[in-house]
Amino acid sequence: MEILRYTAFSSDPAGGNPAGVVLPADGLHDARMQEIAAELGYSETAFLSALAPGRAQLRFFAPAAEVPFCGHATIATGVALAQRQGVGAYIFSTPVGEIAVDTEAAGAGFTATLTSVQPQVRGVDAPVRTALLAALNLQESDLDPLLPLLQAFAGNWHPIVPVAAAGILANLDYNYEALAELMAGQGWQATVDVVFRTGASSFEVRNPFPPGGVREDPATGSAAASLGAYLRHLEAVEVPGRVVVHQGQYVGRPSEILVDIPSEGGIRVTGAAVEIGLAATDATGTGTAGTGTAGTGTAGTGTAGTGTAGTGTAGTGTAGTGTMEAGA
Repeated sequence: MEILRYTAFSSDPAGGNPAGVVLPADGLHDARMQEIAAELGYSETAFLSALAPGRAQLRFFAPAAEVPFCGHATIATGVALAQRQGVGAYIFSTPVGEIAVDTEAAGAGFTATLTSVQPQVRGVDAPVRTALLAALNLQESDLDPLLPLLQAFAGNWHPIVPVAAAGILANLDYNYEALAELMAGQGWQATVDVVFRTGASSFEVRNPFPPGGVREDPATGSAAASLGAYLRHLEAVEVPGRVVVHQGQYVGRPSEILVDIPSEGGIRVTGAAVEIGLAATDATGTGTAGTGTAGTGTAGTGTAGTGTAGTGTAGTGTAGTGTMEAGA
């Protein structure tokens, strides 16, 4: 068994969103998977099992609990397999359904493309909308008049909040406690996707992530897929078509997510991934998860918490303005 560390949606180890990848994870019980995820300290770690030609099972654990789906950890897993077995196509059975993943060589590295489960889009009730804007410290006048505030699903539910100007996005400063409470009450387990349209087929986005215990996520694959579903629902882009999503610059981990939007069916999300640090092996199920430091952006005092990935501890913090690595 290998315990790997990757960053997804970047070919630069200093960019993207870090994730753990454990393969093969056959025979690991849930408690051990939870321990490994906590030791790594990343927002999600992917555990691959039942690997067969073209198929595998994939589960995702955050440091505190199992989560149903994680886009960036899926991309990281695809690239890890491409590096070890060559490029190809897989079907990953996940708690939210089957996710198709295709891998390709790209220069000196690899990219992976996931196809989401069938998307859904729905409105946001007026009282929830009011509370959401208040928690984000946004006014109705801050919103893009051409793109409505809705919520979309492509593995996780994400509120999509389009703003009218780049400066509004840049100055986003939300109320962590209020947003955490609202998201818990609505069952939103991932991020809020605050987006600004920079061109006909390009967006700059920021993703507050209180459910993950961090201020802001640097790259969110499921949110990008949900944005693609949202745009198709509104007929706001030509389909089939591609949208480029830039994320992470405000937390110092720039990321690029390619979103291909077909006329029907799942949304395709593509990104690079690169291994960071050194892999660890755990043949007995009792070893530790590597030797590097897993940054866990704390939602606390304006600083980024750190957790040591080799000692079974993970950095934690309290609500505030700190940012760093996390995501869905």
